[in-house]
Amino acid sequence: MRILHFFITRIFLKRWILVLGMIILLFLANYLSFTTARSIISTYQGYQEIETLNQEGTFIANLDPNSEADFDRIEIDDTQKVYEYLNNNYTYALQADGFVTSLYNKYKMEVSFNYINEEAYKINQFRLSQGNHLDFNYKFNKGEIPVLVGAGLATTYPVGSTIEITDPVTKQLVNLKVQGVLEKNTHRSNFYAPNSKNYFNFSIFLPVNEEFIQSAGLDLHVNGLMDIALLDSTKEKAADLNELIQENLGLEFNFFNQQENFNYFEDYYVNSLKIICIITFILLLIIVCLATWNTLISIRLMIKDFTINLLVGLSHSKLRAIFYSYFGILFSITLAILFVITAFNRFGFWLRKESTFATYGIFGLISMDWIALLIVLFIDLIIGFAIVELTIRKIKRIPISVGVLQ
Repeated sequence: MRILHFFITRIFLKRWILVLGMIILLFLANYLSFTTARSIISTYQGYQEIETLNQEGTFIANLDPNSEADFDRIEIDDTQKVYEYLNNNYTYALQADGFVTSLYNKYKMEVSFNYINEEAYKINQFRLSQGNHLDFNYKFNKGEIPVLVGAGLATTYPVGSTIEITDPVTKQLVNLKVQGVLEKNTHRSNFYAPNSKNYFNFSIFLPVNEEFIQSAGLDLHVNGLMDIALLDSTKEKAADLNELIQENLGLEFNFFNQQENFNYFEDYYVNSLKIICIITFILLLIIVCLATWNTLISIRLMIKDFTINLLVGLSHSKLRAIFYSYFGILFSITLAILFVITAFNRFGFWLRKESTFATYGIFGLISMDWIALLIVLFIDLIIGFAIVELTIRKIKRIPISVGVLQ
C-alpha cells in the first residue's frame, strides 16, 4: 500500500494538471461512448418493436413537411367523412398519444390519455403486470369504458377501480374502469426515429372503436391521422386516401412503408454515429498517448527514487499491478461520475414531472443504461491495458544505471 501511495503521489501526480486534463478527456470519451452505445441499444429495441409493421401491404402516414397545413380551416364534418371512408375501405391501426390531463395520483404527475384501436393494440402486444387486456366491444356513454393504466398509476388506481373524468377528446364526462396494469417502462418507439421512445408509466389507454371516433373531436381525428398505419393495403389505395384527405382537410400526407422509414432514419443516423465514433477514437488515442507520456516523464524526473525501489525488490510484475491499480482508480472515478449524471437525468424527469420520460430502474437506471455502462467499462479495460502494457514496455528500456548514477 505504501509503494502504491508513493507512486501515486510522487510519480503519477507529479504533473497533476496533465492528470486532470487526462481525466477530463477520459470522461468526455466515456460520455460519448456511453451516449453512442445507449443510442444503438435503443435503436435496436425500436427496430425489434416496429418490425411487425415492416411487411408488404403496410403503409404509415406522416404529414408532408413541405406542405402548408392550415388546421384552423378543418371542420369536424370533414374529418368524419375521412374516417367513414377509412372504416368502409381500409383496415388500419390508429394510436394517438399525449393528450395530457390533470388527474390525481400518488406522484403528482400529469397523466397522458392515449387512444388506441384494436388493430394497433394487436400490433403493440403490450404486456400486463396485472389484470386483463382491453375490450373494444363496448358502448360509448352507455356504461363504463375499460382502460389500461401505467405502472405509476397502479397504486392510486388498481385493477377494478373506476375513474370519473372529462375525456380530453370527447369533452364528455366518462366512467373509466381499470381493466389491467401495464408492465413497468412499457413504451412506444417512434416510426421515423426508432431510437426515440415515449414511456407509458403515467398513461391511461382508452380503446377506440367506430362509435368512439364518431363522438370524438377534431383533436383526436387530426392527431390520429398523423401516424395512422394502413394494413393489407397497396400503394394505389394509400394514394387514394391521401387524395381524399387533401380534398377534405387540405393536408398532404406521405404514405411510406416501414422499410422506407428505416432507410430515411439511417441516412442521417449512421452519419451522426460515424462522426461521434471518430471523435471518441481520437480522444481515446490522445488519452493513451498522454497517460503514457506523463507517466514516463514523471518516472524520469523521479529516476533516483524509482531505481531505489527496483533495487530493493520492486519487480516489473508488481509495478504492472501498481499501474493497473492506479488507472483502475481513474477509470472508476469517471465511471462513477457518469453513473451519477445518468441517474440524476433519469431522476430529473420525475422532479420536472415529465411523465412521458419518467422510468423505473435499479438506482434510477433502466436496462439500456446498465448495458451501455458495461460497454464503457469494457472500452476502459482495453484502454487501461494498452496504457499499462505500453508504459511497462517503455520502462523496461530505461537502464537502471542511469538511476544509480543520479
